[in-house]
Amino acid sequence: MNTKPETTIHDIARELDVSASTVSRALKNNPLISEKTREKIKQVAIEMGYRPNVVASNLRTRRTNTLGVIVPLINRHFFSSVISGVEEVAYKAGFAVTISQSNDDFQKESQIAQALFASRVDGVILSASMETITSQHLNLFTDRNIPLVFFDRVLDDVAANKIVVDDFRGGLLATRHLIEQGCRHIAHIGGPLNLAIYRDRLNGYLKALSQAGLQPLPEGVLHNRLTRSDGDEAIRQLMKLPQLPDAIFCANDTTALSVIIYLRQQKIRIPEDVALVGFSNEPFSEVVSPALSTIKQPGYEMGLKAAELIIRQINGELSANDFTTYVMPTELIIRESSLHQGVVIA
Repeated sequence: MNTKPETTIHDIARELDVSASTVSRALKNNPLISEKTREKIKQVAIEMGYRPNVVASNLRTRRTNTLGVIVPLINRHFFSSVISGVEEVAYKAGFAVTISQSNDDFQKESQIAQALFASRVDGVILSASMETITSQHLNLFTDRNIPLVFFDRVLDDVAANKIVVDDFRGGLLATRHLIEQGCRHIAHIGGPLNLAIYRDRLNGYLKALSQAGLQPLPEGVLHNRLTRSDGDEAIRQLMKLPQLPDAIFCANDTTALSVIIYLRQQKIRIPEDVALVGFSNEPFSEVVSPALSTIKQPGYEMGLKAAELIIRQINGELSANDFTTYVMPTELIIRESSLHQGVVIA
């Protein structure tokens, strides 16, 4: 079977009886070529099936106009919101986005980093896996001044721009709200403490208790990977304590959902017997019964900021050694799971 050869700018030039340089300039929107001529050349290029030689162009510019994004879990609303923000900015700036998920597995995160490096992405936006305790796998980028931007789960020892939410204040607001509802035996189901976001949420919880003259529930502060099964195991453990919790602050909504399901199966009332606050404002938090009080994170806005920062770094508009941690606000969303009847919110 005969294969039709690739159309080149020289083929287009012969078709229109113009120079190849004119075609090249027109396809790059060079203002030296009139708009009428540019549009005519572009139309003929489409009709002839012309495809730009991206590989050759990349070799000349040493850029691929591609961003790599590594997230722990694509199916979490927060991370998909961040991706939407990244793509919004990247598309307008002429960048493609390669999206990968680590499944909260450090080895997979390392392999993804190597693959993105091999494919010559211009920069990487990432949120670390729950297992990540070293940044060595990112030396591929930092040693070669390939821009990195962290969001949400950051690695403290890497010099890079970082975008986080005010996790400490989120933990403080969630726990303070439970105290205002009359709760005094408040448990906490948190994430692994190798990640700053879960340390900060824990510290916010502890600060709110301290301000109210309360102590953490004995043996009621647990840490796990915050999956559905982890949440189920944690609530079973909490409900075996000598002092049962009258409230639980969960470090994500997925764990809080497991808590709701288990307590409902055990005929334990929410919030009358156990009040509950999650973190992230996943879409299900509003429709589950009872609706889940939670801390809202501005995922989309974080994605916009991450893409803006990395593209400015790639374009040389930001100093290669001057990095900032951007802290974005959190918001307490109060719903049925924490709101005791007759209690007035202070």
